[in-house]
Formats: sequence, C-alpha cells, structure tokens
Amino acid sequence: MARLTGLLHTHDDEYRERLTTLFRSAAIPVSISDSGATGQADLVIVDGRAALEASIASVERLRAADPVATIFFMAGEANPDLILRAMRAGANEFFPWPFAKDALDEALRRTAARRSTSSTGRTESTTLVFFGAKGGAGTTTLAVNCAVDVARLTKRPTLIVDLKPGLGEVTLFLGVRSRYTLIDALDNLHRLDDEFLKELVVKHKSGLDILAGADLFDRPGAADSTALEEVFRVLGRSYEHIIIDAGSQMNACTVSALYTADMIYMVTAPDVPSVRNAQRLLDRIGQLGASGDRIRVLLNRAAEPYPIPLAQIETALGQPVRHTFTSDYKTVSAALNSGVPLILAGNTELAAELEQFARAIVDPSSEHAAPARSGHGLQRLASLW
Repeated sequence: MARLTGLLHTHDDEYRERLTTLFRSAAIPVSISDSGATGQADLVIVDGRAALEASIASVERLRAADPVATIFFMAGEANPDLILRAMRAGANEFFPWPFAKDALDEALRRTAARRSTSSTGRTESTTLVFFGAKGGAGTTTLAVNCAVDVARLTKRPTLIVDLKPGLGEVTLFLGVRSRYTLIDALDNLHRLDDEFLKELVVKHKSGLDILAGADLFDRPGAADSTALEEVFRVLGRSYEHIIIDAGSQMNACTVSALYTADMIYMVTAPDVPSVRNAQRLLDRIGQLGASGDRIRVLLNRAAEPYPIPLAQIETALGQPVRHTFTSDYKTVSAALNSGVPLILAGNTELAAELEQFARAIVDPSSEHAAPARSGHGLQRLASLW
C-alpha cells in the first residue's frame, strides 16, 4: 500500500492540526509537514479559505516550481468560479471545508496512482509497525526475523528501527553492536540525508540495516514525536521496507509510528491478559483513526490446544487472526543467546512459519487465510468484555 507525504501551506495552527489528523487517518495515510522542499512531497495542500488572491498566487508559484506536483486546494465554499480559478492556477483537487472523508480518500487514491506511474525514480516505501499486546509477547522476535527475511528475499534496501527507549533489544537479537542510535537521528535532523544515514545505521550480514534503540530510559519521549515523524519521512526516501519494533507501550512516539504505518501488526498470545490488552489497544488505534484494513493480528506462542479458541479470540478483537506462530521456547532462546536470527539458524517449524509470513509481506497475494479453529474454551474470557 502506498504511503504519501504532504506539505501544508496555512497560517492557521488549529486548521493545521485538524488537517494533519484527517490526512493521517485517511484510507491512504499522509504524513503532513509544514516545511521542506515541494519536490520531496507527494502532494501540497494550500489553505484557500482566507486571503484568496494570495492562495491562488501560491498555487501558481507551486505549479511553476514543480510541474508534476499534486496540489490540493482547500476553500471555504464550493463556488464554481473559484473551482475554475484554482484548477487554472494548477490545482489538481478542490475541496470545500468541511469536506467529505470519502472524497478525500478517493483523491488520495488518485494521487497514489499518479505517483506509482510517474517516472520520478522515487523509492516506493512500505512501513510495517510491530506492536505488542504486552511485554513478552514476542514482538521483537517477530519484527527482527521478519526484517531479516524481507531483506534476504527482496535484496532491496530494508531497515529495522528499534523504537523502544532504554530496553531496545534489536541489536542483541541480531548479534551486532552499533555506535549510533535513533537518538542521533532525532538530534541531527538538519543533517539527516542519505550520507548521514549510512553513518547512523549498522548493517547485518543478511543485508538488513539497523537503526539501533536508545540506551536512555526517557528517550525517545513525547518531545521527540514530531521529530520522529520527520525521521520516518527521510527514511522513506532511502528504504523500500521499514520495519519498526514499537514495543508494547502506547505513548506519543508509538502514536507517531502508528500514523506512519502502512501496516500495523498487533502481536498477542492466546491467553486472557494478552487478548484483553490487545482488544483495548486495538480500540485505541481505531480511535486514532487507523482504518481496519491496515491492522493484522498475529498470534504468537500458539500451542495446541489453545487456552482460548481462535474463533473466540477473533470475536473479542473484532479482527481475524492472520498468522499464527508455534510456541518453541527452546529454539527462540537458543537463537537469542547466539545472536543468530531464527530465520537463519536452521530448519525448524517456527522458521518455516516466519518465512511464510515474510513472503506474504513481499508478495501480498500469497497471504493465506487464518488456520482452522481448535482448542478448548475458556469461559472466563467472555466475562472480561
């Protein structure tokens, strides 16, 4: 799925906040900025509700500076003469305020289609966020092995970002050390280009690049959330796949990652605390505006018979379980202690499941249906909702 970046031209801070939220939660999510070069964005949004003549002039300047840019013009009313003027000035889409979400979604689909058929040579980036229902759900295990196999299968630029403050373990799982961390990227936004990125990341033998987690317990924190979105935008220009290990805490930086995500993988286990947490977190993600088609539930440590039947888990979560992963503590522990990812460590059932999962990411048409339901009921589950 495409993910777009946009520049917003407005002097109204309240309007900027409302539009940012609307575009983030659209069918094709858009990361909004109010600064940067026009040529680096997929679309430019011009606020034409006030200072009409100046807004029309802005559209003309933007079109002259970038003949292929997609320009959205936001007006106070749907006046036929104004629509014609905006289009003649160079706008691609016209929206009266307030506008219908369906109309915005359709316009963004057209924008994504134009980008996919353009000859700009820009990297098509896909961001995958792994988010755990609770600590110990196996979120890092799935994120790391997915990232390694995507890099191995595609042979294309792939990056994993360790978003957890203080206790990030991605480099530990991969058996590498990194001199720099995500904090260095956040603190050096003015220098963040392709060359600087090469200095910040460490490369795994599989071809995967790693942006290591911070060793500070208070960072990244709430004050870093805006800078974090800019970091993700920059990374999207250099990598075709970005995998984010977001941990299991809902905070400002996690929200920034969720807004950036093309796909959100909720990692849970078939037990009451995990399913209960997953349901509440999915509700919160929905409140943030993420559409259901961007969410996939992954059931980890799934040993037959399940304590809770799959059908009951799906009913509680309101989402189908897309993939299940075998419970194999001995194999996972050995891989962690050796620093060799499961996907490279040997021929095991869990490694085969992880490879099947990674192949479905690389080729979405190969994604298979959830496995058959089985296991014994747990009546206590129903009373928790």
